[in-house]
Amino acid sequence: MKVSEQFRSVKFKLFVTLCISVFLIIFSLIIVNNVVLESFYTYSKTTKAVEICNKINNFYNGIVSYDIKRELENQEKNNNLDILILDDDLDVIYCSNEEIINAVNVFSYNARTKIIYTKDNIVITAVQENRDNKYLLLSARLDNNYSVYIKIQTGPIKETVNVSNKLLIIIGTLMILISGMVSSVIANKFAKPILELNKITKGMANLDFSQKYRISDAEDEINMLGRNINEMSDKLETTIKRLRLNNTKLEQNIEERSKIDEMRKQFISDVSHELKTPIALIQGYAEGLIENVNSSEESRKFYAEVILDESNKMDQMVKKLLELMKLEYKERQFNDTEFDLIELIKEELKRNTVVLEENNILVEFDNDKRQLVCADQEYIEQVINNYLSNAIKHVKVKDNKKKIIIRTEEIGDKIRLYIYNTGDKIPEEYINKIWGRFYKLDSSRNRSEGGTGIGLALVKAIMNNYNNEYGVKNYDNGVEFYCDINKSKTMGAENLSQL
Repeated sequence: MKVSEQFRSVKFKLFVTLCISVFLIIFSLIIVNNVVLESFYTYSKTTKAVEICNKINNFYNGIVSYDIKRELENQEKNNNLDILILDDDLDVIYCSNEEIINAVNVFSYNARTKIIYTKDNIVITAVQENRDNKYLLLSARLDNNYSVYIKIQTGPIKETVNVSNKLLIIIGTLMILISGMVSSVIANKFAKPILELNKITKGMANLDFSQKYRISDAEDEINMLGRNINEMSDKLETTIKRLRLNNTKLEQNIEERSKIDEMRKQFISDVSHELKTPIALIQGYAEGLIENVNSSEESRKFYAEVILDESNKMDQMVKKLLELMKLEYKERQFNDTEFDLIELIKEELKRNTVVLEENNILVEFDNDKRQLVCADQEYIEQVINNYLSNAIKHVKVKDNKKKIIIRTEEIGDKIRLYIYNTGDKIPEEYINKIWGRFYKLDSSRNRSEGGTGIGLALVKAIMNNYNNEYGVKNYDNGVEFYCDINKSKTMGAENLSQL
């Protein structure tokens, strides 16, 4: 913690407050000691002198029999004063010592006197004979006409005040030191939970709600504050989680809407681009028929067949595009069932028997073992058909033969399908591009080879919907495409039973 932060801390403020409080108390006591103590002492001694004077008067009134001398000595001893009693002729009846006689003589001509009490026949005067000698002198006339003088020293009170001030300073210093240590302990006790709460609230400000205040058994304000902060932390965490969830959903909705708009634009762009050629052909041959460019029946039939063929291609392409859009946006519901993958591959090979024979393509597929998978059979059939059509289209003679190899492999809870064809490698820079819609390695897009350029894009979309892997590998003499299909639970159970 920085020095400036320590000075602003509650601990430091509490320490300073306690020390200043002790200092002010001691300082106040010193002021009171200097101002009040002497006046209180004078008042106290004045009251005592009047009381003793009345007692002496009673001694001589004879109401009660006293040993007057002993009583006077007791009063002097107990109250630390001097007594002088004179008769009518001013002869000494009783005298404590010579000092009081001198005091009475000095009093008669000393100007530094001040009457502080007068009542009935009693007068009390404050006399300051010199700097160090200050006293109170009571003079009174008794009922028997005796004169009484009582001298009370007040000079020592100054020394007493000075001594008490020094004692108060010493006590005050010790109290400040003790209070400093005590305040440090108390400040730590009170500041520790406050610092903990401060740390928790700082974390909350940074959206960290993992820290909680440890509630103790004490039912005090700090404990209640900690409990309230914990409740507030929980509520804020829940609220922020909901806000984040709603924000994520909102972002997803916005992203999905953006995707829809992008897909619509892409669809329109792709359809516009791909339909230019067939529309131009249909338009040209249709105009030829209308204008009767060729009058022979065979030529008109050829024109009509071209128009029909191009129309079918357009219909097929639009349907595939719509299907691709639904798959990419994951709007298509899959009807997953269990079926034999090997049997499905064999059926696809049968459909392509004529094409394979016409192109002298050798197919290697020797797998009679059942391999049950769980997926939408229609879409898996499209995947196999697209891979097989792609292999037939790009197969080339290597080692004096054209060859397609189909195989499967069990990988965990998946069955991986491989379809290999001899031919040229796919350049590395095109490996990722071939999965895009309408992308063909031949930039001329020769229509005589057939195909719409959507097949591999459909494979990608289907695999993404199942969260399964797919891809292509280059080999020395050819290319191999692969994809994963979910294994059925029934097949897993059969494998366990065989073990």
